[in-house]
Amino acid sequence: MNFAEFNEMVSVSWVDMCQRVYEEHGESIRIKKGKTVAKNLPRIFEATLRISNQHGFQAMSMRALSRETGLSMGALYAYFSSKEELLELLQRAGRSMTMMILGQCLEKVEGARERLRVAIEAHLFLSEAMQQWFYFSYMEAKHLGPEEKDKAMAGELQTENMVAEIIRAGQAEGVFIATDAQLLAACGKALMQDWYVKRWKYAKRGVSVDQYARFVIEMVEAYCLAPAGRQ
Repeated sequence: MNFAEFNEMVSVSWVDMCQRVYEEHGESIRIKKGKTVAKNLPRIFEATLRISNQHGFQAMSMRALSRETGLSMGALYAYFSSKEELLELLQRAGRSMTMMILGQCLEKVEGARERLRVAIEAHLFLSEAMQQWFYFSYMEAKHLGPEEKDKAMAGELQTENMVAEIIRAGQAEGVFIATDAQLLAACGKALMQDWYVKRWKYAKRGVSVDQYARFVIEMVEAYCLAPAGRQ
């Protein structure tokens, strides 16, 4: 699978993400017309990411968000009661979409080696398609309240644990060597995070997401493949 094939196979849109937010957290949104929410919530999220990734979320004023979205201050506050709640809604939306798409990509894949490849590719391709959100989420997690910060940490561990379970399955199959699966998954996660946290570095070097995905897969497999799995 390459990035172009991933884009054809998977629908990554703010409309989908916002629909999930509305379904899961609609009680906190005072607008009850689904069509209005579907129209305005993606606009709010996209504007928040544009402003925040240029100037920082804490520096963003509600007036600036109002100008960027074309919505009045009163209309904005119909979707959230504070900047803190906006931050939490945006974080939840991205985490929910991430786990849903990773699950879809792995759903019908069999064999630990192929599942590990697909997990790495899907995570990197998703972070490329949702680069603004992944970067925002990483940079702004420190500003979350204690409860939401715990959820953000749990979300990161969820993807790490998914990779660790694949590695353990491969060890049981005899495909991967006996090693600390959790530590290897953590190191792999750090490699995947580097793609969107330091995206500028790879862009400057002309490295595509397809090239980077192949490199990470080769690097992880070079370490963990058992001799029989190299054939």
